[in-house]
Amino acid sequence: MVEEHEAASHAADSLKVTVTAPVEERGLIHSFQQWSALHQKQLELWRAKQDAESLAALFSAKHNAMEAQIAAAKKESNEVSTQPRAGTTSSSAGKHANRSREESTALLKATKQRSADEKALANFDKRIDDQKQLAEVYGNWIEAIAAKQRSVVHGVLTGLAVIFGILLIGLFFDSWLARLLGRTSLDRRQVETLRTVTRVGVQIFAVLFILLVIFGPPSQLGTFLGLAGAGLTVALKDFIVAFIGWLVLMGKNGMRLGDWVEINGVTGEVVELNMFHTVLLETGNWTDSGHPTGRRVTFTNSFAIEGHYFNFSTTGQWLWDELQVVLPAGQDPYPIVDAIQKTVAEATAVSAKQAEQEWKSAARSRDMSALSAAPAINVKPVIGGVEIAVRYITRANERYQLRARLYQAAVELLGGRNLPPSRALVQK
Repeated sequence: MVEEHEAASHAADSLKVTVTAPVEERGLIHSFQQWSALHQKQLELWRAKQDAESLAALFSAKHNAMEAQIAAAKKESNEVSTQPRAGTTSSSAGKHANRSREESTALLKATKQRSADEKALANFDKRIDDQKQLAEVYGNWIEAIAAKQRSVVHGVLTGLAVIFGILLIGLFFDSWLARLLGRTSLDRRQVETLRTVTRVGVQIFAVLFILLVIFGPPSQLGTFLGLAGAGLTVALKDFIVAFIGWLVLMGKNGMRLGDWVEINGVTGEVVELNMFHTVLLETGNWTDSGHPTGRRVTFTNSFAIEGHYFNFSTTGQWLWDELQVVLPAGQDPYPIVDAIQKTVAEATAVSAKQAEQEWKSAARSRDMSALSAAPAINVKPVIGGVEIAVRYITRANERYQLRARLYQAAVELLGGRNLPPSRALVQK
């Protein structure tokens, strides 16, 4: 037995227990959760301390009652033992012997009872001391948790101060970049584009840093980023495509504020160009006059990726337009055809020459010698007369003005005015 005890003691002494500190999570969310858990523990410790103090008071009351009872019993036994005894005779000797045996028995019983009461009193004293020590331990734990709570609150206040500092730094960089771009000699549109890109970049970085402060760095960064990226790609697919389309529109072949464009069959002037949508002031769709209709049409920027658009405000954007005139039956159409063709050729000579040069420079690898921008005329019979259709090249922003001037010259020709059409067109 001794050898087994020594072997067990040696094994217990050689046993090493490794205790690792728990990993403390960062972030305001985890700090709030930690403070709430500590507060809950503190409330439980307060209840436990109150229970211990209540038990200590209860044991003290029982101890006092038992002590008073023992004192009363001791006083009564002393009074009985001090009573005067009468002289003894031969006849009362037997009775005295019997009384002595009874008193001895009662005294022994009283002694045992007193000993039991003393043990009970000692037990009460020990339990009272245990409850007081337990209440003191609970109080120490409450103080320790309160100190931990103060540390957590300090961390929360520090996180809020960091968020406030990130906002101030973001505002400072935003205003500083605005002043820096304002001093550059770039084009106004390029400055606006760079200003928008820098502002969005500063906002994105500020939001990311604030999210890191609020939620803390993820424990498994690769897995977290993969899952978050997949979920955001599915949920925010339209917004992501629209944002990428905005980047395309900000490029060299994109569009700017004030450009005249056509998106999904709607023509108008660009009045807003944001990260996710583009707003046009529609022109020409109702009356085909080129004037604003009053409608603001909004498109998500995904059309730059998934669809197509036309920008008529940049170099190389030309349109083929058509002039149609119907001559009544019985009238010789050839003089009118020659006059209209000559008028259109004179009005579009400069535009046709410039369009041919731009087409040839844009397609250097191909032979563009057969391509001509000269007006083409088509004559065909229709019910009630002869229809004359002239196709000509024009710039997009000059399309409606040139068409109006050509129609006015055609009306003058049909009215038989003596003023030459070419001269009338030039004066208009």
